[in-house]
Amino acid sequence: MQIEVFTQSAIKLSGDKIFYFDPFKIIKNYNDADYLFITHDHYDHYDEESIKKVINTKTLIVVPKILEDKVRKITDNILVVEPSKEYQVYNFTFQTIPAYNKSKDFHPKENGYVGYLLNIDKQRYYIMGDTDVVEEAKKVKTDICFIPIGGYYTMDVYEAANYINSIKPQKVIPIHYGSIIGDINLQEEFKKLINNDITVDIYIREEK
Repeated sequence: MQIEVFTQSAIKLSGDKIFYFDPFKIIKNYNDADYLFITHDHYDHYDEESIKKVINTKTLIVVPKILEDKVRKITDNILVVEPSKEYQVYNFTFQTIPAYNKSKDFHPKENGYVGYLLNIDKQRYYIMGDTDVVEEAKKVKTDICFIPIGGYYTMDVYEAANYINSIKPQKVIPIHYGSIIGDINLQEEFKKLINNDITVDIYIREEK
C-alpha cells in the first residue's frame, strides 16, 4: 500500500483500491477515491472543497452521524457509522474507535467522533482522528498507526510517543502538526522518543 500524507490529517492509501481520510487543502483534482473516510466535522477534517477534488460518482463516503445531513447534499453514496462498531465493505473490514478529549471541550465524547481501524490485505491501519489517549485507543492492535502529535486540540508529542511505545505498532506516522497547530519540528522530537524497534515515517513537510 502506497501512503501519502498531505496537510494536517489528510491521508491517501493507494493499492487495489484508493482510500482517503480527512482531505484538507487538496490542490490537485484527483477524483480517484474508492473510499473516503471522515473522522469528524471540524473544518480541517471536513473540507468540502477538498472532498470534491478526491471523490467521483462511485466513491463511498464514510462519516459519523454528525455529518450525515451535510454529506447527503453531496452524494447519497454514504455509510453512516457509530463509535465502537465493526463494518464490512467490499473485501475489507474496519472498526470505529471513539476519538475524543478527556479534559478539553474541543472533541466531546458525546459528539460521536471516530478514528478508523482498517484491515486491508492482512495489514491493520489505525487513523486515530483528533483524540487524546483514551481507554478505547489503548486496546487497539495495529500494524501502522497515524497519530496526532500537535497538542492543544489533541494529545501532545510526549503523550503520543508514550502511547505508541505501549501499543507497539510496526510503523507510526505522525499527523496533525506543522500547519494549524504544532511546529513542524515536532516530528523530529517525536521520532527521538520512539523505541528503536518501531519505524517512524515522516511525510508532512514544511509549508512553503
